[in-house]
Amino acid sequence: MDTTSAPKPDAPRYSRSAHDLTPLSKERTDQLAASLTDEERRIILRKGTEPAFCGNLLDNKKDGVYLCRLCSLPLFSSHAKFNSGTGWPSFFKPVDPDHVRYERDTSHAMTRVEILCARCGAHLGHVFDDGPRETTGLRYCLNSAALEFHEKGADLPAAARPIMTETAYFAGGCFWGVEDRFQQTPGVIDALSGYMGGSKPDPTYRQVCEGDTGHAETVRVAFDPTRVSYDDLLAAFFKYHDPTQLNRQGPDVGSQYRSAIFPADAGQLKAARAFVDAQQANPRFKGRRVVTQVLPLDQAGAFFPAEDDHQDYHEKHGGHCPLPSDP
Repeated sequence: MDTTSAPKPDAPRYSRSAHDLTPLSKERTDQLAASLTDEERRIILRKGTEPAFCGNLLDNKKDGVYLCRLCSLPLFSSHAKFNSGTGWPSFFKPVDPDHVRYERDTSHAMTRVEILCARCGAHLGHVFDDGPRETTGLRYCLNSAALEFHEKGADLPAAARPIMTETAYFAGGCFWGVEDRFQQTPGVIDALSGYMGGSKPDPTYRQVCEGDTGHAETVRVAFDPTRVSYDDLLAAFFKYHDPTQLNRQGPDVGSQYRSAIFPADAGQLKAARAFVDAQQANPRFKGRRVVTQVLPLDQAGAFFPAEDDHQDYHEKHGGHCPLPSDP
């Protein structure tokens, strides 16, 4: 659990669920706080705690999402809510790990971990390690006053909605490195490792490695088209791998490591084909043939996410693949 300080409000910042996490300015926070009641101010702004068994959301059993009362960022889902018997609404995980920030709290002669809204810094409650062992083992203990519940199917306020994103699919060798490099690319919201271009539904890593499924190790990229274009992603992809290596990438050999692009629509298909054709004339690849496969989704088939231990592999193991400089 990272208890570091809040990020600086510089460049736009997004969660992997495509919600805007750019820290709010003091002026905007003050504007939002003007609608709070005195009790909500005491809890949200001055880190207070409501009395046990008094919150209006403690016994709420409806299906829906719990938003930050101050800025409307989605924080917790009814699917993660459980009865802890403590007198406060309890959850075993947030809707997105990036939506909650943690700080060390040494008030009241004890040490606890405070939880705050990652966007506006509103005090939400505390997290403890006595939650359900069959899930995360954590108990996020919330003040009802810090939350606003919206039932499933109801319209959400604009501030609670994710930004509009587009999706692209790239295969360029071991997906650990391709995923990590795209995750570092400005404008990319999320990169997910998986399998694509084969015939077997829901393949496992072992099956793909055996080479019998026809899949390529593929990365699904969700991106903000207002910050990075599909052409920019194509250019980045050709920096992140060697498109002249057939059915391999460096020491990794096999058709699962082939170079491929799986365009998501007609516009991407046209752009990808034109880009690949143009690369053959690129001096960088002089004397070598670009072998990148371009296969539309109706031929490539579905994308199947890889197992959890293959997601964020480099991040989990304490490092990143360096982004290559311009050739």
